[in-house]
Amino acid sequence: MPRELRQIQALIGKGLRETRELWPDIRKTYHWIHRVASILANHAGESAAIVRRRLAGLLGAIKRRRVDAGRLCGAVDHFLKITRSYWPGLFFCYDIESLERTNNDLEQFFGSWRWHERRATGRKSASRSVVLRGPACLSASLASRKSPLAAEDLATIDRKTWKKLRDDLRQRRRVRHRCRAFRRNTEDYLASLTQKAIKSILPP
Repeated sequence: MPRELRQIQALIGKGLRETRELWPDIRKTYHWIHRVASILANHAGESAAIVRRRLAGLLGAIKRRRVDAGRLCGAVDHFLKITRSYWPGLFFCYDIESLERTNNDLEQFFGSWRWHERRATGRKSASRSVVLRGPACLSASLASRKSPLAAEDLATIDRKTWKKLRDDLRQRRRVRHRCRAFRRNTEDYLASLTQKAIKSILPP
């Protein structure tokens, strides 16, 4: 057996021996988490009311037996707290066919995009341009992650769709500009609107 492989086996064995007291707690809590995931997966296609009732029963049992988690009692309490915070909007997806379920992949994508955007700009918070150019920026970011884009890919874009997107972005920018002008000088902005309204109703 190669020396490197023996060293790796020795390290794994040492790690398992030193953490063996933690494994029963981990095994117990992961069993609970997998049962929760199975209920939310809803492979049987049950209604929202049934899913809610099953999950509520399981969470009640977990709360009563939280001491069985040992050192992971704090983690169980945190899981129960977060689940309660999501509870009001957790079950609509089972009754509304077109409503996508919340998933960690989507949340991680937006979190990663915000992290890269803050790192590139030096901002502590997300840029306000996301409101204006989000439909273009986020779509481009997602597409470029799946596979590299070449000039040939850009040449195949439907020009009508591209023009519509640019028009939508221009309209967003105009609306934001008007809102900013209104906040900076409300009286002048309203006076300007009044003059335009008067001119529109006067005979030519």
